[in-house]
Amino acid sequence: MAFKGYHNVNGANGVDVELIALGDNASNVKSILFSNTDDAEVTLSLFLQDDPTSGVTSTFYILKNIKIPTNSSLLLDDDDLLMFDNQTYGLYITVGSGDTMDVIINR
Repeated sequence: MAFKGYHNVNGANGVDVELIALGDNASNVKSILFSNTDDAEVTLSLFLQDDPTSGVTSTFYILKNIKIPTNSSLLLDDDDLLMFDNQTYGLYITVGSGDTMDVIINR
């Protein structure tokens, strides 16, 4: 799978949404912008996870249950925090079941 830097995330489409797939060669993320496109506050969790198809996974949260108000955005721009081994982990987001947001990843 090829790296995609732009995502429209809709909680109605699934629980965990893959932002960067395992092996996408995208270990050096510089920043991630989360923009609330919903008419209400949205909740998000951002995490690293090894192969979710293996049945036994390890999950490491970068953000957990963060609330973003209406008409607001959150910028993570600490590249040390966002650097990870993409040969071992993928990057995922979870939003509330009715929440929508745009995610822009810069590497």
